[in-house]
Amino acid sequence: MLKFIMKKYALSRQGAKDLVIATLSCVVHNLTLMLPVSLLYLLVSDLYAGGVPQNHLWIHIVGMAAAVLLILFSYRWVYGATYYATYKESSVRRISLAEKLRKLPLSFFGKRDLSDLTTTIMADCTTLEQSFSHWIPEFFGSMISTVIVAVCLFIFDWRLALAVLWVLPVSLCIVAFSSKVQNYFTRRQTEAKLAVAEGIQEALETMRDLKSNNAEEKYLKGLDQKIDLQEKRMIASELGGALFVVPAGMILKLGIGTVALVGGMLLSNNAISVLTFFLYLLVVSRLYDPLSSSLQNLAAIISTNIPIERMNEIENYPVQPGTAELKTNGYDIVFDNVSFAYNTGEQVLSGVSFTAKQGEVTALIGPSGGGKSTAAKLAARFWDADSGKITLGGTDVTAVDPEKLLSAYSIVFQDVTLFNNTVMENIRIGRQNATDEEVLAAAREAQCDEFVEKLPAGYQTMIGENGSALSGGERQRISIARALLKDPPVILLDEATASLDAENETHIQRAISRLVKGKTVLIIAHRMRTVEGADKLVLLKEGKVAEEGSPEELLAKGGIYAKMCKLQQQSGEWRI
Repeated sequence: MLKFIMKKYALSRQGAKDLVIATLSCVVHNLTLMLPVSLLYLLVSDLYAGGVPQNHLWIHIVGMAAAVLLILFSYRWVYGATYYATYKESSVRRISLAEKLRKLPLSFFGKRDLSDLTTTIMADCTTLEQSFSHWIPEFFGSMISTVIVAVCLFIFDWRLALAVLWVLPVSLCIVAFSSKVQNYFTRRQTEAKLAVAEGIQEALETMRDLKSNNAEEKYLKGLDQKIDLQEKRMIASELGGALFVVPAGMILKLGIGTVALVGGMLLSNNAISVLTFFLYLLVVSRLYDPLSSSLQNLAAIISTNIPIERMNEIENYPVQPGTAELKTNGYDIVFDNVSFAYNTGEQVLSGVSFTAKQGEVTALIGPSGGGKSTAAKLAARFWDADSGKITLGGTDVTAVDPEKLLSAYSIVFQDVTLFNNTVMENIRIGRQNATDEEVLAAAREAQCDEFVEKLPAGYQTMIGENGSALSGGERQRISIARALLKDPPVILLDEATASLDAENETHIQRAISRLVKGKTVLIIAHRMRTVEGADKLVLLKEGKVAEEGSPEELLAKGGIYAKMCKLQQQSGEWRI
């Protein structure tokens, strides 16, 4: 049963156990709320018999006190079993989703927008909180307690019991049949909500470009339309549920009429006593209010299908398997007839074969879109190749856990990612247990001293979200300092000096030359000046190896590389 609950509601094992306990607490609470009805029935029985005997008076007083205490206790149990347990499970669920995202291949993120994933972790998990603190335990608790009460009602009088309960299955079926309609509206509402989130995020990220092109008004007009659409779809979603819940609630109220009608007929025929009739009227008055809430809870539970489906999509997405141990014979990177496509029919690499030897600098060059960055990311197993084989020191990279594999790599991307922390801690990401002295040494090698000394608090300066307080070149130098600090056997540099001026580029290249000694280095570059000192060039064009050799060999060959060098030389002489 626990496995079914875990799968059905995207819960951990402990969360499933807590849901069962929460449901039981709701059952107990609902039954304790029926105690005053029983006590009132006993009191009326005594009064109807001619008065309350002296020995019964204390029974009624003690009974009422005990009922109040039991109700208070059950309230406290329900609160702890639903709210406290739910918040713990919500925390577990968010951490679980984040951990799963950490292990997923980049191919997954290429299919999902950032705001979509953020919505799943935040908004969908919030829906989970509401579901397990308000809806699911109360609904199932109400159903179980109603069954227990129904058994008792049938024991007293099956005819009146039918008059009380016939409306319940009819009402539940009406709401249950709304699942397809509700799922349709919820899905459309979610799509509209994501469109708004994406629009807001895009506006914040591109505000500079919008202002510089006087496009704010047009963009915000489109964003307003998305917000209006979300509002309409939320109203439509609420209406879609109400169209079923309201009629079901009206039918539920018909039970009061049928109890009065059937009870009156039985009473007139002397088939039941006045007290029995009174008892069923009391039960009806107490039973239907929580059942009306249960109909609304059932509709709300159905509306959680889409958020749960979105969370399960992440949880069930296959991770990249591999051993937790990396055994290599050296650190040569070998591409053997590798092919890869991000999307079906859009081939990026086709039959690529080359070797990046340890102790050498291998540069991937070629026209934009040739597959250079893709090849480097495949080497680090950000994706898995569609065919062919990539090995590190003779070990197939797909046989190693991605996190373990990346322990052997330092990667400097063209687009640097920094965190809203100090300069010191942003560099320390390269090696978490590094001392301050080691961090400072790596920073000096990456030429960070020059700009850090100008910051208000030096290396303890907070640099803002993604290093917003720094220039592109300064951010790049921090990224290179990370790589220097990590000091792994394999270095991947994707346009590592693209954001630097000529002087700083020279300094960084000197630092990199010290970093790469005895290591496997794979450089991606468009500037021919960057790869002049490389041991080997691999020129990729349209996803294939077009040329391969040393810079001198390819220059003498007079092919694509020689043409690229000539064009860049001509562009360097261009003047306004």
